[in-house]
Amino acid sequence: MLSIQHLTKQYRTANGEMLTVLDDVTFSLEAGDTFAIVGPSGSGKTTLLGLCAGLDRASSGSVVLNDIVLDTLSEDQRAAIRNQYVGFIFQNFQLIPTLTALENVMVPLELRGDAKAESVALAWLEKVGLSDRLSHYPAQLSGGEQQRVCIARAFSNSPKILFADEPTGNLDAENAAGIVDLIFELNRSAGTTLVLVTHDMELAGRTQRILKIKGGKIASLTPAA
Repeated sequence: MLSIQHLTKQYRTANGEMLTVLDDVTFSLEAGDTFAIVGPSGSGKTTLLGLCAGLDRASSGSVVLNDIVLDTLSEDQRAAIRNQYVGFIFQNFQLIPTLTALENVMVPLELRGDAKAESVALAWLEKVGLSDRLSHYPAQLSGGEQQRVCIARAFSNSPKILFADEPTGNLDAENAAGIVDLIFELNRSAGTTLVLVTHDMELAGRTQRILKIKGGKIASLTPAA
């Protein structure tokens, strides 16, 4: 489902020097795998996730997602691949503030031209326990409710792979536990491949494998305990 080979990402700093954020990262995932990327702040976790999802392009190396080589695709082509195969859950929710919960979930479905966008969105909001909050705007929802809208939106496209970047980072402990259980429950029933970026080792331990990254390099790649 995902093959990462010798991935390196560099940026040029203001003084003209090259900064290496990721250095020769290699791993692969089969369909249905659950996988955590962990490491200290600034270690390259989110950069790696963005490259895996085709949100950015590596300086060198290769990303193959669902048998599609992303390296030479244009941004529009990568966006089309993401819309067809990828779901996202973000720490800061990234909901559109002027749209209701229902409309936020409908957006990716409508971009795909799904004639059943509303009924599919309704079904997913019911699955995440928000059938009574359909017409509420993000500002009218709690953090936990906003993240549930994000989860519904992420799964609504029936993605092959789901990328979750610190999905509980803005939630209190009680809401975080419920969100984690929901993500794993829906992921298991849908058979989706899950890539999770987190600083929470307890959360990482619920996945099948853990990639520890430090200073842009792989520190270890092990099965979860």
